[in-house]
Amino acid sequence: MALRGLQAALLPVLSFKFVSLNTLSDKLFQPEKHGGLIFTSPRAVEAAKMCLEGRREEWERSAKAKWDAKSVYVVGKATAALVRHLGLDPLGEDAGTAEVLSRVIIEREDTSIPPLFFPCGSIKREVLPTALRESGVPLETLTVYQTSAHPDVEKNLDNYFAAQGCPASVAFFSPSGVNFCLQTLRRLAGEQLAQIKVNVAFDRHAEFQPSVPDSQIPITDKPRLVQFAAIGPTTRDAMQAAGLSVSCTAEKPTAEHLAEAVSKALK
Repeated sequence: MALRGLQAALLPVLSFKFVSLNTLSDKLFQPEKHGGLIFTSPRAVEAAKMCLEGRREEWERSAKAKWDAKSVYVVGKATAALVRHLGLDPLGEDAGTAEVLSRVIIEREDTSIPPLFFPCGSIKREVLPTALRESGVPLETLTVYQTSAHPDVEKNLDNYFAAQGCPASVAFFSPSGVNFCLQTLRRLAGEQLAQIKVNVAFDRHAEFQPSVPDSQIPITDKPRLVQFAAIGPTTRDAMQAAGLSVSCTAEKPTAEHLAEAVSKALK
């Protein structure tokens, strides 16, 4: 964003709590019972990493090689990078959504394999499990983290508006971010909400991000028709369901593609 002349203030709106770690640990050290692994969020990989603490030698000695002989599917480059830190080789990192990843899995896997193991969050979408189930690919899910609103989200937004006023743009990083902070944002912005030029979304967190004020943007660069932009279809759908108009979507869920999409939309 900075390279494109945009300034950002980040306020967390999501909170995560890890759960079922004992069960997750047991399953990570029993790879023979599963046909592969699926990670669709960095938080799920973080939960797995926590389970390896104190058992790293055991992981390196046996379990890691057995998992690496199977398919380890991921969504997104951030999740893929964390999976590599576990010593595993991820597949599907260019799949920007669970829907795309499900097609990759269905094309690669046989219905006779042991169930794929899918550690996930409490408010995951059912796109991937439904697609695999309908195609006969066995799947076992385990909720390993719970997502909720950050305890200070309303206070942080109140403080921002009190100090800075209505921002030039807002960024949502996930559907959960839309759900947990849009009501407060509407209360604070009031009629000014229509004046917010760009609403952008990326990665898997929800943040609040103002860009450069209109007074600092050359008149030829000021946004006119753009109202909202999204980095991925999942967040875009959530924004539209909440009544927001999305003008553009980044080609891939990365900061670079987001900046490119927003820059083009503002021209």
